[in-house]
Amino acid sequence: MSSQPVRPTALQPSSSGRTWLRQHRADLLTGLDHLSASFGRIEAWGQDLAERLVSGQRLLVAGNGGSAAEAQHLTAELVGRFEGERVPLAAIALHAETSSLSAIVNDYGQDEMFARQVAAHGRPGDVLLCLSTSGASANVLVAARRARELGLTTWALTGRAPNPLAALCDDALTVPSVSTSAVQEIHLVVAHTLCAVLDAHIAAGGTEVRRTRSRTAGASA
Repeated sequence: MSSQPVRPTALQPSSSGRTWLRQHRADLLTGLDHLSASFGRIEAWGQDLAERLVSGQRLLVAGNGGSAAEAQHLTAELVGRFEGERVPLAAIALHAETSSLSAIVNDYGQDEMFARQVAAHGRPGDVLLCLSTSGASANVLVAARRARELGLTTWALTGRAPNPLAALCDDALTVPSVSTSAVQEIHLVVAHTLCAVLDAHIAAGGTEVRRTRSRTAGASA
């Protein structure tokens, strides 16, 4: 018997891993096809959001877990930039204020963790974007109800319809993919598409002029 150590061979994808990847690809394609068919809604959201944000309104975004990560990804693109240079835009991921979040949960309970922040930061004309793969997250539903009470516009990004969040919000984009992971990945594509539409709308002109005029009017008042 040789005393030489056995060199490990390169790991090969397992058959279960191959099966998962094949199924995941099909699930993503289902979601992407639905997204292409729903582009009119995404375009309307992006143009509406451009008008609101350049005019001084805010986007608030709420979600749990992976949806929280998607929320913060979107707000980073807006406060920073997407693919081209433009003005910074007001967008807040409600899960990211950890001290406030933990205090709210401690004092008021988990269901209020986003809703109380909506009450603090939201103004009529702002948008609350709610992300939930199930469309049934209790804290997101409470936030959507609070936002509607306060005069905010509410949009939902969810998994398959029907679900309570899509029914509650002013408008909703539902993704028919089966797995949570595929739905979350499609939501990221939605976020990037929103940014592309928003940037194109701002670059086309009009919104920046209105913002400049409103600032001038405010300074002279």
